Amino acid sequence: MSKLYKDDQVAPGDDEIVLGTAGEPPGEETDPARNAFDALVVRGGRIAAWLVFIAMAISVFEVIMRYAFDSPTSWVHESVVMLVAATFALGGPVALAANKHIRVRVLYDSAGPSLKRWLDRFNDLVTFVFCVAMSYAAFVMFWDSAHNPFGEWSLERSGTSWNPPFPSLAKGMIMLALMIMTLQALLHLIQSLRARATPPSHDRG
Repeated sequence: MSKLYKDDQVAPGDDEIVLGTAGEPPGEETDPARNAFDALVVRGGRIAAWLVFIAMAISVFEVIMRYAFDSPTSWVHESVVMLVAATFALGGPVALAANKHIRVRVLYDSAGPSLKRWLDRFNDLVTFVFCVAMSYAAFVMFWDSAHNPFGEWSLERSGTSWNPPFPSLAKGMIMLALMIMTLQALLHLIQSLRARATPPSHDRG
């Protein structure tokens, strides 16, 4: 199978799909990571996925304690909410790294190699600008939740009997996820700016 789009270090004519290509034919199985940082994020996402298992396990523990021993906990519900929130927040960088985000490809699939290259650049630029703006908004949100009106460090708490600082931690997790996505988007933009179209290679007899 000949390549349609490649990174700058790949010689034309190789009969393979390039790692991280933007214009791979439908149905081809390729490594979704466009660079080493994306691959690291994907591996980290597999570890973070265990947070869902932990949330399920302590939920089962709560059910047993509540209905079998009539001794409900004060910490399970808020812990589950925090764990699930962290999983959702970290899902953003993982989806971007694994190229699994939702896309409308009607225009892209009908474009030629050169137009696809420019569409990739435009998409990566818009993604980078969006992530920068959202990271700034998340930083402001986290800063406000982590400081009192006098500017002193004071994490926002839930206000329940257990009263953990989960509201601030959840906002900090959102900020972290968006900052990771900003770095990903920047690397993707650099890659798409450096990439070039490759003419289809001819099958060799």
